[in-house]
Amino acid sequence: MNHRKTDRTGSHSSEGPSEAQEPTLSTDVRVWKISRITSKKAPYQLRWVVAGQVKHATFATVALAETRQSDLRKAMRKGEAFDVDTGLPESELRAAEAKKNARPDPSWWDFSREYMSVRWRTTAAKTREGLADSLATVALAMMGDAPKPPALEDVRAAIRWHVVPAHEDEEPPEHLATTCSWLGRHSLPLSALTDAKVVREVNYRLSFKLDDSPAAGETYKRRRRGFNTAMEYAIEAGYVDSNPLAGIKRSGSKTHDVVDPRVLVNQAQGAQLLTAVSYVGSVHRNRGRRLVAFFACQLYAAMRPAEAVGLRFGDCHLPEQGWGTLTLRETRPVSGKKWTDTGKRHDRRGLKSRDAKADRPVPIPPVLVAMLRVHVQEFGTAKDGRLFANERGDVLGTSSYWRVWQEARPLALPPDKESSLLGRRPYDLRHTCITNWLNAGVPVAEVARRAGNSPEVIHRRYEGCIDGHEELNNKKIEQAMGWASPRV
Repeated sequence: MNHRKTDRTGSHSSEGPSEAQEPTLSTDVRVWKISRITSKKAPYQLRWVVAGQVKHATFATVALAETRQSDLRKAMRKGEAFDVDTGLPESELRAAEAKKNARPDPSWWDFSREYMSVRWRTTAAKTREGLADSLATVALAMMGDAPKPPALEDVRAAIRWHVVPAHEDEEPPEHLATTCSWLGRHSLPLSALTDAKVVREVNYRLSFKLDDSPAAGETYKRRRRGFNTAMEYAIEAGYVDSNPLAGIKRSGSKTHDVVDPRVLVNQAQGAQLLTAVSYVGSVHRNRGRRLVAFFACQLYAAMRPAEAVGLRFGDCHLPEQGWGTLTLRETRPVSGKKWTDTGKRHDRRGLKSRDAKADRPVPIPPVLVAMLRVHVQEFGTAKDGRLFANERGDVLGTSSYWRVWQEARPLALPPDKESSLLGRRPYDLRHTCITNWLNAGVPVAEVARRAGNSPEVIHRRYEGCIDGHEELNNKKIEQAMGWASPRV
């Protein structure tokens, strides 16, 4: 008999045993005839002997058994050794070992669901939605060149549905069924991210909208962060060796996240907008009146809308005279029912970029103190103590205050301003407040603390000035250059 050990490189050794896991190989092989056995599913049995140990395999048809018999005899004629334990020829043993040790390579379709199921329990609803958007955006670049691809809008919608863990055992909606089936069959594997062409397409999709216009700076950053965290998981899981976008900058046209000075309102415009808000809606429904103080929190305290929605009366110090204080503790961002654990549209979270139990005291001027006192006297609070609720007493939704704001702008602004960027979004009131604080000489660190940002963000984003300040700066330049007109 000829027995031998083999190392992982395939070389042979007749000296003592090597590692315990290495196979014992032998060329002492005999293949017997095919026989019939009592079995309905596999009645044909092939037996062969390797170093005195009998091996067998059963087959449903005689043709399959004869094919396997032929394979074994071909290996014997080539002089291949057989593994004593498994009875496999050495070539098949190596192929099985290589397959066993091969790196798993899931498609982007499967990976997206796997990654979201891992992240779901530890992330907020808004973060879940952002991650889903990142995965859906990259999916557009991972479609490959298969025929009859679905519309890009459908691909995004299909991925956003597919990654929700609650949908794992459900059939896709009828309008997405064809798209989901196509993506399940044709979505590229993660190994495609080693292809420079695919990486360029991924970077492009993160940088641009579906209509090929540049995405906003914050949108790109959010998508890129989502992709980066997905790649971190892929590296941990052994799917890829590194992030394919590491060191690669944004594709094409760049948009900065610096606040556009054209969106900022001056003091008179801010007051006019708040007054106009009070006139929106019928007298009985008070759609606008109940939101005057809500918008004032953004204009005079730089609160984010979600922070104002979560503000409770118990966290307000509202003296009859002088400055007051709002202690911000939670936010109520809108995420959609499928992203929240409660099944409600609003998530309940701590403050942005802070520990869950951290708070942020914000001093507020007398004008805002007075508005909040009037609001409480007229509308009271919600059942849970929040200051701002919708007409039914529920959590105030984005669409509710957005509609009021859009109806108020034409009432407050002349046509040329109403059609401009000035105060286009409620969030522009927060930008105005922060800019006003900076222009007033408040130290950047204190502005950052009150606004809930980092000093770096304040430095980077708020380079503009309030509407109408340009004329004042021009006069200063004229005086400095000696161009000032003589007084008459």
